[in-house]
Amino acid sequence: MGRMWYKRLRRQPLVVQVIWAVLAVAFLAALVEFRWSLAFVSVATFGLSLLPVFFTQRFGIRLPTSFFAAIVVFVFATIFLGEAMDFYNRFWWWDIALHGGSALGFGLIGFLFMLMLFEGDRYAAPPWAVAFMGFCFALSIGALWEIFEFAMDQTFGTNMQKSGLMDTMGDLIVDTIGAAIGAMSGFAYLKGKELGGLTFFIKDFIQRNRHKFRRFRR
Repeated sequence: MGRMWYKRLRRQPLVVQVIWAVLAVAFLAALVEFRWSLAFVSVATFGLSLLPVFFTQRFGIRLPTSFFAAIVVFVFATIFLGEAMDFYNRFWWWDIALHGGSALGFGLIGFLFMLMLFEGDRYAAPPWAVAFMGFCFALSIGALWEIFEFAMDQTFGTNMQKSGLMDTMGDLIVDTIGAAIGAMSGFAYLKGKELGGLTFFIKDFIQRNRHKFRRFRR
């Protein structure tokens, strides 16, 4: 079992292996310097980056390598670089970029999830309805995250909301734009059109998981 996991991890994209190596070095350096918070963040980031592997195995989903790489990069940028390396304060655009990227990704995931519920049947619901449900899914995730930030600030005295209302509304606006782009890429795909490289992710996911989209026909 351990050897199987080792081989699976070794097959991951180079960027993922580099990130894991950085986390390992940071963890060891933190132990030597008795920086327990950095050690914890390094381990937590590594653990969260492995969640997609467990999730896909549990539900029998084949995740495209590009999708998995994007998830790992996002987790690394959010937790390790954002919190441990203080990128949120060093770069004013860091939070905006991560919110927009995550919303776009959740828009794609929401669309694919809704299409999966219909087993890929394009005629079970209009394309705009499937895209709209994907949009709502992504925006709901963004709203729940803002509630989490508010709860953390109120309970533990953190400063996740930064400037309060302005930060929250700015994040929600960026979430809305990202979710709309992700959902529209799904709509374009069902209409047989291309929307940059985003429709490639959808096509790749469906091709790898045909057993989840039995009724899908182009």
